Amino acid sequence: MIATLTLNPAIDGSAQAEKVVPVHKMRTVEEQYYPGGGGINVARVIKELGGGAFALYLGGGATGGVLQDLLSQNGVRAERFAIPGSTRISHTVYERSTGFEFRFVPEGPEVSERDCGALLQALRTLDCEYLVASGSIPRGLRSDIYAMIGAICRQQGIKLVLDTSGDALRQGLAGGVHLAKPSLDELESLVGQQLPTPEAQEAAARKIMYEQGIELLALTRGTGGAMLVTGERTFDRAAPKIRAKSAVGAGDSFLAAMTLRLAAGHTPEAAFLYGMAAGAATALTPGTALCERADVERLYEELRLGKGAEV
Repeated sequence: MIATLTLNPAIDGSAQAEKVVPVHKMRTVEEQYYPGGGGINVARVIKELGGGAFALYLGGGATGGVLQDLLSQNGVRAERFAIPGSTRISHTVYERSTGFEFRFVPEGPEVSERDCGALLQALRTLDCEYLVASGSIPRGLRSDIYAMIGAICRQQGIKLVLDTSGDALRQGLAGGVHLAKPSLDELESLVGQQLPTPEAQEAAARKIMYEQGIELLALTRGTGGAMLVTGERTFDRAAPKIRAKSAVGAGDSFLAAMTLRLAAGHTPEAAFLYGMAAGAATALTPGTALCERADVERLYEELRLGKGAEV
């Protein structure tokens, strides 16, 4: 029922160091490596939560083979579409002495429109209910690539879920989106102004939804909670109170859990709360690890039984 798309995936490495300083060699511990990138993270979380997803991604070089092996080790069903360049390697270092987290994210390989030909053709025969397109676009690709993918989804009767940023988000929203998940920074960038209040955020979200024909918009605000805007109602919820270890992958986890519940027939409001629970549960894990199902279920119950503010 759910497929994911990752145009600029990564091998996500993480480690811990006592202190991060210039020049000196820093010894690290607790090294971990996971398959990463927006759509791949979404597929990983859907699997953890008991669902099934099929991940489509661009990958190349020796690191592309490593990413493929990591996906297999994590039990994620996936199809790789080869590109000439090498898949990027991201790295996160947690500094124990301060609790700070340092994230190093390379831009990744350059990809031509021709390199995407086989992938776009595969989308034209894809059989699923939802396609989650998540993450940045690689260098060399036109910024309206997600709008092109949205047009394919409309032809196939697939509901497109979009999570990206910048021009890729601005142009992608015009492609016909079922669910968009901008952060507050991304929403402010779209409308060209700051949105300091929930009322301003709701008004901006509704304007974009009306202009672009978006059915659902989930606005994530980190520790400030999240907002769901539907055609009829708006729900604004505070974030669960947790002791966060890392924010890496929290947005992808939110999107995965919400899409999973939507695909299972739950109401948008219930799916939204499940997404919030998954995002918070991922923040409980260190480095590039994602949420654990037991934490998601526990936090979901806390959110479900709490009182939310309706705008």
